[in-house]
Amino acid sequence: MKVLGEGDREYAGRYRLLAMLGEGGMGRVYLAMAPDGRPAALKRIHPAFSHDQGFRERFRREVETSRQVSGAFTAAVMDADTEAEQQWLASVYVAGPSLQDAIDTAGPLPPEAVRHLAAGLVSALADIHRAGLVHRDLKPSNVLLASDGPRVIDFGIARAVEGSSELTSTGSVVGSAGFTSPEQAEGRSLTTASDIFSLGTLLVMAATGKSPYAGNTTPQTLYNVVHGEPDLSKVPPELMSIIGPCLARDPAQRPTPDQLRGLIGTLPPTNNPWPERVRQEIRGHEDDVDAVLAGSDLRKSRGGLVVALAALIMVAALGVTGLVGVTTPQAGTATTVAAEEPDPIPTTEAPTGPLAPASLRKLDPCKLVTSLKSRGSTDYDSCRFEVNENVTVTLEIGSRVLSSSSRSEGKTAGLATLVRGPEDGRCTVAGVLPQTPTNSIGVTVGWYGDGTPGKDYTPCKTGKKHLGEAVKAARKGDGTWDEQYRALAEVDTCLLVSRQRAQDVFGQTPSVESDHLRECTYSGGGEGVVSVGISGDPAESSSDDTKKVEVGGRDVYQRPSSTGSPSCQIEWAQAPVSGEDSDYYAQVVEVSYRGRYDDESTTAELACERARKLSEAVLEGLPTS
Repeated sequence: MKVLGEGDREYAGRYRLLAMLGEGGMGRVYLAMAPDGRPAALKRIHPAFSHDQGFRERFRREVETSRQVSGAFTAAVMDADTEAEQQWLASVYVAGPSLQDAIDTAGPLPPEAVRHLAAGLVSALADIHRAGLVHRDLKPSNVLLASDGPRVIDFGIARAVEGSSELTSTGSVVGSAGFTSPEQAEGRSLTTASDIFSLGTLLVMAATGKSPYAGNTTPQTLYNVVHGEPDLSKVPPELMSIIGPCLARDPAQRPTPDQLRGLIGTLPPTNNPWPERVRQEIRGHEDDVDAVLAGSDLRKSRGGLVVALAALIMVAALGVTGLVGVTTPQAGTATTVAAEEPDPIPTTEAPTGPLAPASLRKLDPCKLVTSLKSRGSTDYDSCRFEVNENVTVTLEIGSRVLSSSSRSEGKTAGLATLVRGPEDGRCTVAGVLPQTPTNSIGVTVGWYGDGTPGKDYTPCKTGKKHLGEAVKAARKGDGTWDEQYRALAEVDTCLLVSRQRAQDVFGQTPSVESDHLRECTYSGGGEGVVSVGISGDPAESSSDDTKKVEVGGRDVYQRPSSTGSPSCQIEWAQAPVSGEDSDYYAQVVEVSYRGRYDDESTTAELACERARKLSEAVLEGLPTS
């Protein structure tokens, strides 16, 4: 949260803006004070969209939809002005983390807490469905945990159960793969039963830490949703009677909210149903907001911690993005495509310093652990080292932080440290990056020898040792890329496509999001992904469905797919690599385009046409040497 100085504070209607909670491609979300002194989460649209009538109509529709829903377990609309030059929407501020962040911080919820979660979400869905709506995007980041129960937020893509008007929501993909229903994944018409299926997947995640349909890729996850069976092996038995019926493949066989209330049963009274670690997070949010409302500067109190993950979730409807998963807005997370400039310009100042994304992209991970012998650079973001013939160390830069199965173990070289293991001869140790706290520098130590390792094998201790070595080298800027890798390895893929070229591809200005150092997602109607990496030369591919085409005077390799929503992937070798793998590996650019899940007009052929246009725009933005 970035507290606004007295000179920077202004008003939206009668709401005084106190702090900026987050920023996205379409606008900003503020902590605001209502006329009656209550805190509010206020979303205000960027001036650039003031004269975009299509966008203004979409925002009016979101406000209208949000106002239809009220209840104890939703974040109600307090006020809005859809006719203002900068449209805005104020909602009740919910002090608490999202369910996703709570799981990441404290691990899966105990069964009794999951039952309380289920009861609150069922009540919320009953209110939403009573208003004649289907939420369509019930997922862990759209559920906030307040001290008295959960809240469902973000009605930006909700739709009437019956209705002929369908407006495309800017910068959003309808539904989230691991928490969508089979009928939604296939683009079929939806009923309220779709939200019940999503509820079932969300409760599995709350109880186990992951979606029951999780795959290694989004297409694989969607395939699992449509064709696979849910993984319920770790769901506590006492929750199966609630979760199982929700995941019926036939929508008609899923329970209604009223039937689910009967399955949940009577719960013991409580004024806070969450585990102590989650309660601490909630208290932290409450304290920070109280401090801002009282006029305190958080930079002098709690070190500028993010206080409003709850409100930050609202930014998803604005196309909010996190550069390598940044959660602190002042770190410069959100980017959008720039107006009338050759290259896009981030909407907030990008983070700087030796551990910022731009600095980390300059480093060859194989040069950061000099005490070990590496196997050479066959990946931009990771490197494998040999300790001896039985033990290897893998270093990853900018990877997502460890899942909820990890535990906190102090600091390593000044970075908060998470540890997972030892288990099956492996241990992963991750140092959380201070400016991008959902990402880390991670070290995994693994045993690959025959038999069982002896007592002198201490993988977690070894991991911490080499993590410290890598972090110290990174802070010094040691180990930069050799010249032949530098041009592509240092590219920020979110800054490759100009605003005009993006509009040509998507028909609108897309939002821009990056979870990784060298991958960027452009979302606007459809979804385009641009990434760079070291992999097999596409020219050597033997796949029957790969076709060589020409884009921008260069041979590229195109592969369409009709699995799920139609998509198309294009790859080409931008530069060679050195060493013994140079005959096979290359520095490769990959561009893909996927239509919206509810867009029946996008065929595989059209997806490939848009992927080629996006590839041409990327080629224009890539360095020439």
